[in-house]
Amino acid sequence: MAVSKPAVRPPADVGRYVGDTWRERYFAACDALYALGAPASREEDVETSFGTTHVYRYDPPAGPGGDRDAAARDRIPVVLLHGAGSCSAMWYPNTRDLVAERTVYAVDTPGDPGRSVHRAPLHEPERAARWLDETLAGLGLDRVHLVGSSYGGWLALNQAHRRADRLASVTLLDPGGLEKVGLRFFVWIFISLFATFAPKALRPRLASWLEQPVLVVPELRTMIRTGVRAYRIRRPAPKPLTDAELATVRTPLYLLLGRRSLLVHPERQAERVPRLVPGARAEIIADTGHGPQIDHAEATNRAMLDFMAGTEQGRTGTRPPHVPGRAPGSDGSGPPSR
Repeated sequence: MAVSKPAVRPPADVGRYVGDTWRERYFAACDALYALGAPASREEDVETSFGTTHVYRYDPPAGPGGDRDAAARDRIPVVLLHGAGSCSAMWYPNTRDLVAERTVYAVDTPGDPGRSVHRAPLHEPERAARWLDETLAGLGLDRVHLVGSSYGGWLALNQAHRRADRLASVTLLDPGGLEKVGLRFFVWIFISLFATFAPKALRPRLASWLEQPVLVVPELRTMIRTGVRAYRIRRPAPKPLTDAELATVRTPLYLLLGRRSLLVHPERQAERVPRLVPGARAEIIADTGHGPQIDHAEATNRAMLDFMAGTEQGRTGTRPPHVPGRAPGSDGSGPPSR
């Protein structure tokens, strides 16, 4: 009599979907959000030591003659790293503006819900840096502008510290990696998730109070709620970089923080990072929390693109463009406002 073998369970620190049905529901929710941004030119799978990394590529749009914008195509590309518990669909407010001037790659990080397949843990800093380097190499990218939000910000900062050879610049959007994640952030996440079940009429008020755009963008709300049900993240919160580790960073760095961020203390970090990282820029946006690239998408996109162009032209010391609500003195040129 044949004896069935027990199902092989993945390692405890490898993320996974709870089942095929929920995975497909999540993919459908993601696709609805992708549809709000620029259409991807193609999707690619890159095999790494830690699993299969799924990447969305956005090519500059065709001009009147049908050819791609040669200048935009030849510029150093942008690589986007999303936050924890999300996927590259979160960049829907940013892809249209960014791809107008550069080729863009949006990465689904293994270990978070998305179309990547997680097979080996990568949350340790050296392993995370190796994974990202293998991904960039697999895409054939020797030089990139790296942009990270939240947990993706930690990945980008960690890369600048450990394996910066491929990096032309790093932009950090209210990133992890600067402070230990505190209780106030987890409370905000829990309350925000609970608020997604509030009646529709109350959501705009809750969104304003919580600084949480997920409540007023139906497609984003559906994706986040479905992801919580569909996927089990199995990694600890990343450890912040020490002063000594930050001081090793030589990649041009742009730090953009929300005044009401609950992940970091913005004024503290707007002073600390430029002091430790030579030439780093830091800005605080007064009327946002953890999502400056969503709350002020157009201005943030312009700021990022101008910063990237400036690094290529040797203008890393110039003032970044104005972002609405930027606190005076918070651009790295002087002490932050209080």
